[in-house]
Amino acid sequence: MFQDTTLYSITLPIFSLSFGLPLLIIGAIILISSVLLFSYKKMFKNKDLSKFWSSLEEKTKKRSKLRADTYRKIPHVLIFIGLLFIWYLGVIIVKDLSGSISGMIPDENNMFLLFLTILTVPNSISPVLFSLGWFYYLLFFFFYGFCLIILANEFTRKAKSLGFPFNFLCKVLLCEEEKRSYGTYLFFAIGQMVAALITPPMVFLTILGMSSLADLATSQVGIRYGKNKIKWNNEKSWQGAIAGIIACFILCTLFIGIYWALIFTIAFFIFDVFTNKPFNVTDNLLIPLGSSLIFLFIRYFFNFDYFTIILNWI
Repeated sequence: MFQDTTLYSITLPIFSLSFGLPLLIIGAIILISSVLLFSYKKMFKNKDLSKFWSSLEEKTKKRSKLRADTYRKIPHVLIFIGLLFIWYLGVIIVKDLSGSISGMIPDENNMFLLFLTILTVPNSISPVLFSLGWFYYLLFFFFYGFCLIILANEFTRKAKSLGFPFNFLCKVLLCEEEKRSYGTYLFFAIGQMVAALITPPMVFLTILGMSSLADLATSQVGIRYGKNKIKWNNEKSWQGAIAGIIACFILCTLFIGIYWALIFTIAFFIFDVFTNKPFNVTDNLLIPLGSSLIFLFIRYFFNFDYFTIILNWI
């Protein structure tokens, strides 16, 4: 490809370091944790912790369905609130310094067009990549690192000879089905990482809010008040689905305007009521991936932009 020299002198080294350094750090943590675990087993052969973990798992099993759902989904909500706070703080600081938020988020939010530009226009890789704004990369690399941590946690908990600092959380947070297969947080991390890559920051925050707040509203209302089950999916209720629709629509309206809110709310409803049954796929993966692809398609082919209402409040 016909690219300028800055691609090799600046762009590639920066992105190689950004992708490679987290891998090295995670690898080092696995190595150190595994050595410590091996040393502990050698030094304290008679100290068996299986009874402690068994009692902890028994307490976990005795939790109500409502409390278990809260423990599993509150971390998603906290991630959303934390990143939203960083965005809010960033907007205030950048506006005070420069009078606009240029350089924080992409000036062009038609992401599919930007990807096509990289592939088809000579000397475009560096300009496009550096035009996306620092907040775009903060979101993506946050979930890139988060995804690596979750992958390492899942890999090491299934390998008895390896260790990782967060393995104990699996015994507390995961249900029995997840312990036998993979935790749903793995699919959440992968889905959000892909969404952060292919959507602009405001759309991604919307999708993250759908996957956390709207999903939490759906499950909590469904567990508490879900009397009318959906015919083809007995795990879901119409009360929960309606609560999720309301939460999703309000959230999306604030972040991307009423018209996109209608599109995303319809998508959220479809993804929610058809996951697990009849389609054996988790909504933690389907909501971010499906919503991201819907945005890419409509934004590119129909040139349909969004409007962020909450920016007018700052």
